[in-house]
Amino acid sequence: MKTFSGHPLDPLSADEIKQAAAACRAYADQNAIGSLRFNVISLQEPPKKQLVEYLKTAAAAAAAAGAEAPPPPPSPLPRRAFVILQLPGLCGVVEAEVDLQAGVPEPSASAVLSWTTVAGVSALASPDDCLEAEALCKADPRVRQLLQERYGITDLDSLCCDPWSIHASPVDERAIQCFLYVKTSPEDNAYAHPLDMTPVVGLDSGRVLRIDLPYKAGPGGGPAIEWNRENNNYHTALQTELRTDMKPLNITQPQGPSFSVQGNHISWQNWSFILGFNYREGVVLHDVRYKYGGVARPVMHRVSLVEMAVPYADPREPYVRKCAFDVGDYGLGYCTFPLTLGCDCLGHIHYFDATLANSKGEPVTIPKAICMHEEDTGLLYKHVDYRTGHAESRRGRRLVVSHVATVVNYEYAFYWYLYMDGAIGLDIKLTGELSTNMPSPGEDPTAPDYGTLVGPGVNAQHHQHMFCARLDPAVGDEDGGRGVVVKELDVETLPWDGLTNPYGNGFRTVETALTSVHGAQRCIAPERGRVWKFVNPQLLNPVSRQPVAYKLVPVAHPPLAALPGSLIGRKGHFATKQLWVTPHNDKQNWPAGDYVFGAKECTGLAVWTREDAPLAGADPVVWYSFGVTHVVRPEDFPIMPVEVCGFTLKPAGFFPRNPCLDLPYDRNAASVDNHGSADGATAANGHGNGNGNGSCCNGA
Repeated sequence: MKTFSGHPLDPLSADEIKQAAAACRAYADQNAIGSLRFNVISLQEPPKKQLVEYLKTAAAAAAAAGAEAPPPPPSPLPRRAFVILQLPGLCGVVEAEVDLQAGVPEPSASAVLSWTTVAGVSALASPDDCLEAEALCKADPRVRQLLQERYGITDLDSLCCDPWSIHASPVDERAIQCFLYVKTSPEDNAYAHPLDMTPVVGLDSGRVLRIDLPYKAGPGGGPAIEWNRENNNYHTALQTELRTDMKPLNITQPQGPSFSVQGNHISWQNWSFILGFNYREGVVLHDVRYKYGGVARPVMHRVSLVEMAVPYADPREPYVRKCAFDVGDYGLGYCTFPLTLGCDCLGHIHYFDATLANSKGEPVTIPKAICMHEEDTGLLYKHVDYRTGHAESRRGRRLVVSHVATVVNYEYAFYWYLYMDGAIGLDIKLTGELSTNMPSPGEDPTAPDYGTLVGPGVNAQHHQHMFCARLDPAVGDEDGGRGVVVKELDVETLPWDGLTNPYGNGFRTVETALTSVHGAQRCIAPERGRVWKFVNPQLLNPVSRQPVAYKLVPVAHPPLAALPGSLIGRKGHFATKQLWVTPHNDKQNWPAGDYVFGAKECTGLAVWTREDAPLAGADPVVWYSFGVTHVVRPEDFPIMPVEVCGFTLKPAGFFPRNPCLDLPYDRNAASVDNHGSADGATAANGHGNGNGNGSCCNGA
């Protein structure tokens, strides 16, 4: 029997997806279960305890690769697939775990290690579910009749049915609500033409269950409802004027990029990590390490974006049901589309394909799903000795790992950053289309109550995007961060005191260890300069004599706007605080719960944090909630310029000094002086060129 030769965190290959599906079919046949519909086939990551031992052994082998007697490489870990299945008549799902064996052409039922029914839950809306919901909506006779009677629409090819998960569902089965729009041409922007009826499609029964109509049809013949026929387009083919004064701006790397790629293992500028990708989180960074002083120490065991809630402001039907949990309802990986060289990604690009499964259990490959490249970040550091005129400056770079998820109308572009100075960042760029609607009955059509008018009779409702990142810090701990302590750091102004603070300028930092689950439920406090530190008390910084640490630098943003006790507040419990800390548990991965689609309550953090628990030595996992409150502007239509939110993880005593002092002098020879003077000379601080030797970066 062959053994798997890759890394245990490598995403499933196309052959492995086929093998897992075949094993499940064999098991179903053996047990007379009937037809299967595959919702998920994904990698079952090894338990953290096993994985940490594997990573420790691999790191030791890599560190001693040049030694006379290097330690042996780690033994392969069992390779497993996690499968979610839907069965006819089952109110719930089946979770299966499948043993994957390399080189097995026809797996048997014995490869299915577990087959567990989870009752009363709904599987997420897969891409196949969304396409089927639109087809069912268009095929429904009542929908067709109302389209003709109310709007005079008979061309179903012009109809767009946006498939939304239902918050506070009015039906008992797994269902999708369809917000309707119409196109006046194939390239037209449908969101400029919203309609006011909302069919609800049953995914189990395969039919339209109900149609919500906010207006009653008027008397007489012809269209009863006026809808906006004025186009508002962004498609290039429909633009009448394009700018002519933009000159090329090229990103070139004549010697190629500075990163190296071996499978899913990436190395760049002292950083190394394993790149993962799955149907739900999209990109995952595993075993993130930074090499300093010849030692590659772990910084983060695992980081990813694990949930988001998008509640809308309008409290009226049917919009009260408009709150998508895009990670749990649809899956960011499932919503990923191919990227385009020179448009989505500039420079010397390394692409990674992603392979997922469809509802038949067949592999589907998304080409160029992930983009990796380097970016110039401007000045990294600079100082001029004004006495001598000598200048030292270096430009910074960052490694960018990105993918873009199209979740119905919105695009979420996720950018994970690794910086030369040891910082890690995530930027989420929100763009795409506003989800528009017609004004509600009784609402002033020129001044919507809960949104902004972006066209005649076209309302774009205000809403929030509340994200949650799962951060598993290691901070130099080869045991995966088991001994890490999470601390809160505030800046505290000292009171007036004639002896200790006579002029009132004194302030200090105050650190508080978050030692229990209840005590670690925290909110941002920008007025206090609040950050949260991940501290490894087992390692001391040789200069500060304090434990090594990383800090989470939050960004100020409004909290969840929904009232406490509301359905949004209960189901989106993760967004009611900005920081949560829980002991590591292999089964706790999704802060809103394993099955979010159609759920009425949070079965994640709300359950895990119900009982207080100590965090000392508990291998803490940090859940960081952040987001954007989108008060819509007319400028956000017909396509939205990016809105950016995110966070940064920065070393806070992890290094003894600036880790970038080894950067070589590198004056960019391709840069051109566009100054209008004859010789390009200017004066700076009494020196003709601002430094002592005519270079911006003195490497002498």
